[in-house]
Amino acid sequence: MIRFALFGAGRIGAMHAANLAERSDARLICVYDPVASAASAVAGRHGAAAAPDVDAALAADVDAALIASSTDTHVSLISAAAAAGKAVLCEKPIDLSLERVEQCWRTVRGTGVPIQIGFNRRYDPTHRRVRDLAAGGAIGVIHQVIISSRDPEPPAAAYLRASGGLFRDMMIHDFDLARFVLGEEPTSITAIGGALIDPAIGDLGDVDTAMVMMTTASGAQCHVNCSRKATYGYDQRLEVHGSGGMVCSGNRLADEARLFTAAGAGSPSPLERFFIERYATAYRAELADFIDAVAAGREPSVTFADGRRALELAEAALRSLASGSTVPVPALVAPPVADAL
Repeated sequence: MIRFALFGAGRIGAMHAANLAERSDARLICVYDPVASAASAVAGRHGAAAAPDVDAALAADVDAALIASSTDTHVSLISAAAAAGKAVLCEKPIDLSLERVEQCWRTVRGTGVPIQIGFNRRYDPTHRRVRDLAAGGAIGVIHQVIISSRDPEPPAAAYLRASGGLFRDMMIHDFDLARFVLGEEPTSITAIGGALIDPAIGDLGDVDTAMVMMTTASGAQCHVNCSRKATYGYDQRLEVHGSGGMVCSGNRLADEARLFTAAGAGSPSPLERFFIERYATAYRAELADFIDAVAAGREPSVTFADGRRALELAEAALRSLASGSTVPVPALVAPPVADAL
């Protein structure tokens, strides 16, 4: 039985709490949120306690910290949980600053505590099947990976101002998925973007529509396209083309019927409205994998290093966007030496 302290009682935190409640090998012990009423509401639904502060939550009889709070709290909570000897499952991104991520990594490495970052796309059953088929040679040598990720609506302005921008906030999932599917590291990146949906997003110094092209040392190509607004719903597709064929993962649809008449041809819109519904199975599988890693004493499948690398790719994309040119991606380096706690 893995006992959890949950940090963050908003939409994602509430979902994680519900997923924990479904499991027989895990238990939610306490919930902390700076909004006490939110913590009490989530804790009350699942027979847990509302902790008055971070220290109290970590001092409770728990084995793991599930961090689903705002991004600006992730580094401090990861560091505090690791120092307390608690395993960590943290939502992405680790932070918006590579410098703070590096410092956090130096701090936590000496603890030996397992840390998993919440890149749930890896756990989507159809995305994973695409990756497994490609990695197993079913389509020969990988030539191209195409990832489409489009939200149904832009987030609220308050969220956008604190999000770190489309590349760090939204496309970071796709950078991780690209690495997972390619099986090798990108060596160069080219990014274009603009505020095509809402000029106010451009006024914030951000983009709402972007494309990225990455290449690897072997010459494989990866194209990622992201949009903050798709009028037809939440659009999530993955395609891998190789020397011997193609494998893809499309949107889940309410039904597979197609109507063709004199008035035109059409198909159903994507079934799920947004990410929590679309990736519900992936979130459960992500949690299951983390619990298994903690129970087995193994390294998590998606590590702190993966979170760091995804942010490095986001930063490279931003440099490309600013310069209007292709930029090299820093080589993947070994973790920094741990600082003394």
